[in-house]
Amino acid sequence: MKGNDVYLRRSNRRTAIRLGAVVLGMFGFGFALVPLYDVICEVTGLNGRSASLTGTSAPAVATVDTERTVIVEFVAIRNQGLDWGFSPAVTQMEVHPGRQYVTHFVASNRREDAAVGQAVPSVSPSSAARHFSKTECFCFTRQAFGPRESREMPVAFVVDPGLPPRVERITLAYTLFELKDTASGPRGQSDERGT
Repeated sequence: MKGNDVYLRRSNRRTAIRLGAVVLGMFGFGFALVPLYDVICEVTGLNGRSASLTGTSAPAVATVDTERTVIVEFVAIRNQGLDWGFSPAVTQMEVHPGRQYVTHFVASNRREDAAVGQAVPSVSPSSAARHFSKTECFCFTRQAFGPRESREMPVAFVVDPGLPPRVERITLAYTLFELKDTASGPRGQSDERGT
């Protein structure tokens, strides 16, 4: 009987250790999913994400394709219930791939108290995302607004000449969210970079 008890204890201990390892592995995998998803989106252009959405500079483009024009549309979306004004200064531009362009979005806090917002970008079609680079963007940082404050926020971008010929129109959309209970730094910046 003693031999059986010892065998059961060892068996139970091994099972508990294996289950603990599985739980720790699942926990670690859960934490790894977000950065893994970001990398996959960046590499594949999935969900309209490109390398420039993380705040990195666009690669230097050697040539400007003056023979080709692409229409870039700008869309501004406010998160539901957000009492802000948010719109593009222009709704579309005709651009030559390889040349840098600058446009602006206009945001205004309509409330009587200060607020902090963050814009989340997306590019469509998804096949164009890897060919659309932002060198400067208000979406890279949190935007702190005083009561009733309005501001023009610049976006500098380049469309890569390697954009597939079938893509004639690109849409750059921003969804603006309010960040509640955040400690923001100076106007338009924070301690952490936004994505």
